[in-house]
Amino acid sequence: MEEENKEQLPEAEPVTETATPPAKKLNPFDKFFGITASGSTFKAEIIAGLTTFMAMVYILMVNAGIFTSLTPVLDAAGKPVLDAAGEAVMAPIIPGLSYGAMYIATAIGAIAGTLLMALLARMPLAQASGMGVNAFIVFSLVQGAGLTYANAMVFTLLDGVIFIILTVTGLRKKIFEAIPAGVRHAIPVGIGLFIAFIGMQNAGIIVNSDSTLVTFTSFNVLAQGFSYGAVVGPVLALFGVLAIAILAKKNVKGSILWGILGTAVAYYALMGLGCAWNDAVCVKLFQGISIQNPFDAFKDWGTQSVGQVFVQGFNFAGYEGGTGALILLIVTTALSLCMIDMFDTIGTLYGACAKGNLLDENGAPRRMNQMMLSDAIGTCVGAVAGTSTVTTFVESSAGVAAGGKTGFTALVTAICFTLAMFLSPIAQLVPNCATATALIWVGVLMMSSVTKIDWEDAAEAIVGFATFIIMVLGYSISKGIGAGIIAYVVVSLCTGKIKQISVATWVLAVIYLLTFILT
Repeated sequence: MEEENKEQLPEAEPVTETATPPAKKLNPFDKFFGITASGSTFKAEIIAGLTTFMAMVYILMVNAGIFTSLTPVLDAAGKPVLDAAGEAVMAPIIPGLSYGAMYIATAIGAIAGTLLMALLARMPLAQASGMGVNAFIVFSLVQGAGLTYANAMVFTLLDGVIFIILTVTGLRKKIFEAIPAGVRHAIPVGIGLFIAFIGMQNAGIIVNSDSTLVTFTSFNVLAQGFSYGAVVGPVLALFGVLAIAILAKKNVKGSILWGILGTAVAYYALMGLGCAWNDAVCVKLFQGISIQNPFDAFKDWGTQSVGQVFVQGFNFAGYEGGTGALILLIVTTALSLCMIDMFDTIGTLYGACAKGNLLDENGAPRRMNQMMLSDAIGTCVGAVAGTSTVTTFVESSAGVAAGGKTGFTALVTAICFTLAMFLSPIAQLVPNCATATALIWVGVLMMSSVTKIDWEDAAEAIVGFATFIIMVLGYSISKGIGAGIIAYVVVSLCTGKIKQISVATWVLAVIYLLTFILT
């Protein structure tokens, strides 16, 4: 019976082991950057890198333009010297520094900082010479304090070294907390207004006035001596800013770059029309145009910028303030640069990483210390190359929004900056009215922090207001920061909140107070 039952049972099928498919072998780039692991692709990372580059390439032209800015030559009475045509005689703020040299220095700073983001931090963010700090270097340190370009690079290098120390030791957080909230929120507002003001001056929108010091330029076509060529720049700068705003509203990637290029094309077209009726300003413009060899910029950079921080940077013989004033200037400038760099970097990192869901479980950006270290080292490299503080650009958010998730995005951006180094002759043709559109628009963007100031609190309101109003009207970012900190201490003392003033804040207030009194 058992045998019959056995015969009726079906034969068991042979058991075969299901082999797991072999893991996909990743190429070295994918493995290093974690592209597949992050859920991204090479295509997405490349597109993101190109997007970031398009959004921030304007810095090459704008930074070079700021460092080669001109200023009116003044006579003994402090009035502008006029030429035979009645126009103010202009001279460079930094003599002996060419546009090409600064273009290359800016590009190298961007390449170095962005490569550090790619290889050290492995994050999809890019770096370049920060807006605001470049104006601080040129207009506050060189033009205002009377330092040389090389001296200013020493301060930039010092900023980078201090930032490295603060990052490695963890003191960055304590310094950040020592700055009153009103001052922290007002710093970007003041810097934004400051660089927008510079942009308006460069474009000729804001001009000198004997009675009010500055005034809005005249567009009166019926005025005696009206010049068509003289008003083309200011008009196009205003329309260029509006064009950038419209493009940004429509979420067009690279809106700032397109605004600059569009304004530049319109400028040459309208100035060309002016040549048809022999307008003197228009004719003079085209007579002065020349296209240089792109390698001339590298030559200028080699002789005028790179390494000047060591060659001439520590020679302060030209500073007329004396030893004590120089020491105070060094301390306050280092503090100001560090604070500007720190607030700008921290705010940018949080904003960009939040947009791309690149925050950790505690709500902080991933690999925060590596990114801060990349920023600090990038600043040191930039100082040696001859450019101002290198910092993470808020425009990196454009690449993150386009899908960038890893350092490969930053690598693509760095490669683009490398290729752009050979385009300096073309970039040099971009007129001041075109680059001014970027300065003014960045000022618009930086105004958003004004809403963080508690205007209902009289104490915080006056601290914030003192910070940014003195930055703009006093033409000094560091003095604005100092005024804000001093105002905070005075208001706290008089309102019974002395215990809220930290030791670090007291130290900062005393240092800035001595600076105001002794320099």
